[in-house]
Amino acid sequence: MTSTLSPSQGLRRHWLGAAIWLLPLAAAATGATDQLAGYESAAGRRGNAAQGEAFFTAKHGREWACASCHGVPPTKPGQHRSTGKAIAPLAPAFEPKRFTEPAKTEKWFRRNCNDVLGRECNAGEKADVLAWLVGLKP
Repeated sequence: MTSTLSPSQGLRRHWLGAAIWLLPLAAAATGATDQLAGYESAAGRRGNAAQGEAFFTAKHGREWACASCHGVPPTKPGQHRSTGKAIAPLAPAFEPKRFTEPAKTEKWFRRNCNDVLGRECNAGEKADVLAWLVGLKP
């Protein structure tokens, strides 16, 4: 005796199988809020959006501030001060690809913090800036 599935039962079984297969990919996905949580954990405190905005707009003893290239607020395209290269909006709500790859996030934090501070940013500074950026909405 063979059992047959109705078309709707077969479709449900197909989607259930696909959902189970894709679950690990969804769990591995990351975004700005996931990265913010990681920086907050490393800093041992929550990110402070007001401090993040102040950090972003201030010069820290060097020629540039983060805002020098990214603009204030960083919701529109910016431009690199020395190369003239266009920079996509930094706020994730205005550029969906922002803060989706942790290695890329770290690369740019390292590079840009060195330009602005002359050193790498610490986890608290990253948490503050990212808390501010995540809060910027259209």
